[in-house]
Amino acid sequence: QVQLKESGGGSVQAGESLTLSCTASPNADSSMAWFRQTPGKEREAVAHIGRSGGSTPNYVDAVGGRFTISRETANNTVYLRINTLKPEDTGMYYCAALLVGTWYQQRAWKYWSQGTQVSVSS
Repeated sequence: QVQLKESGGGSVQAGESLTLSCTASPNADSSMAWFRQTPGKEREAVAHIGRSGGSTPNYVDAVGGRFTISRETANNTVYLRINTLKPEDTGMYYCAALLVGTWYQQRAWKYWSQGTQVSVSS
């Protein structure tokens, strides 16, 4: 029953930054995560943050410290800040909600957004 709406994608030059947003409706104060699917690869986990007052955010090693996930409890919105974008960051980014398992596994998430495209040119 939860709908996830995201925004913030676009076309940028390498070295620039973007902030993606994802809002869950209705507000269930759910754990949320970001995944991405880059050319030639399957969908992979990027970052995770627990429900309000939860644990420290998690990131996969592949993002190299350039990604930051955060949330606003008031509007149940999660953000993904991507700094110093690289061409290999190009792909479709998805947010997910309601964790039932291990955060970096696709099967652990019940709800998914439609995805937003991020294109990085060199």
